[in-house]
Amino acid sequence: MSIAESGGHGDLAWSASSYSNGAGGECVEWALANGGILLRDSKNAGGPVVTVESEAWRSFLQTLKHV
Repeated sequence: MSIAESGGHGDLAWSASSYSNGAGGECVEWALANGGILLRDSKNAGGPVVTVESEAWRSFLQTLKHV
């Protein structure tokens, strides 16, 4: 996992949770990239971006399904 400034990620297709109502609530957005999954705060699209390796993201999602 790494954290970087947002710059250079403007051309990606960012998605938000289907539970997000679009009213400016707290939400995380993600985008697929060559280095894995990029995550950012939807309220601060120009802020830091966290990169998670694809396998770690898959494992995280599988764990959530069993909670």
